Parts: sequence; structure tokens; C-alpha cells
Amino acid sequence: MSTIQTRNNTFANNATALQEVLNRQIAGWSVLYTKLHNFHWYVQGPHFFTLHAKFEELYNLATANMDEVAERLLAIGGRPVATMGEQLRLSPIEEAQGQLSAERMVESVVADLHTMVEVIRQGIHEAGEAEDNATEDMLIGFTAALDKEVWMLNAFLGK
Repeated sequence: MSTIQTRNNTFANNATALQEVLNRQIAGWSVLYTKLHNFHWYVQGPHFFTLHAKFEELYNLATANMDEVAERLLAIGGRPVATMGEQLRLSPIEEAQGQLSAERMVESVVADLHTMVEVIRQGIHEAGEAEDNATEDMLIGFTAALDKEVWMLNAFLGK
């Protein structure tokens, strides 16, 4: 068996698992996007201006990441989840519930970013198994950016 044929077989064997974890990411980013909009609209208190802008920055990041993952999934022959029902079913992120204080909103976002990092790490593993260096590289970049966001949000919380 040639090297190319072996690589194609390895990729095919791992493609389903990789596509599943990429779809979990798309679903997670989608739900997080909506949650961040909720927080952006409803944040109150002395940190309103700071958090209103930060939540907007984060929902823009969620949109960019969701789009990049979906386009990568299409490039490798997958089909991104594209309905609210599918996204809610697959998402590792829970929807916003009730009116939270500004601090609780930030704590929720920190927890959600940790969750997304775990799903991304699963994707890095699956991309490695599939010998898909481009997907692996994309996801590694996401983890670095999210680690920075978590650090800054924890600094805001005094942690």
C-alpha cells in the first residue's frame, strides 16, 4: 500500500470522529454566541461599559471561530450543523438562564470557554489521528486565544 493510500485510509477511518467533534464545536460556538448576546444586552451595574464591549468582542470571536470551523469541515468533506435544533442538541454549552449579575455572567463565560477548550482539545486529538495538520493547527490557535481570554476574565474577577 502506498503512503498516499495509507494516509487516505487513515483519514477516512478518523474522518467521522473528527467531523463529529468539529460539529460539536460549531454547535458550542453557536450557543455561546447567543448566550454572549444575552449577556451583552442585559449586563447592568458599574461594569456595564467594560462588559458590554467585552461580550461583543467575544461574540464576534465566537462567530469567527464558528465560521472557520464550518468552512474547514466543508473543506474536508463534512457537513456543518446549520439548524438551531441540531446546534442545541450537540452543544456542550448551555443556554443563558435567567437574569445574572455581571460577575455571574463573567463566571459563566469563563466556564464556557473552558468547556470549548476541552472540545477543541478533542478536535486536536482527532485531527492528529486523521493526520489532518491544517485542522490541528487551526484548533491549536483557538486554544491559545481562549487561554488568553480566560486569563483576562479571571483577572477581571480578581482570580
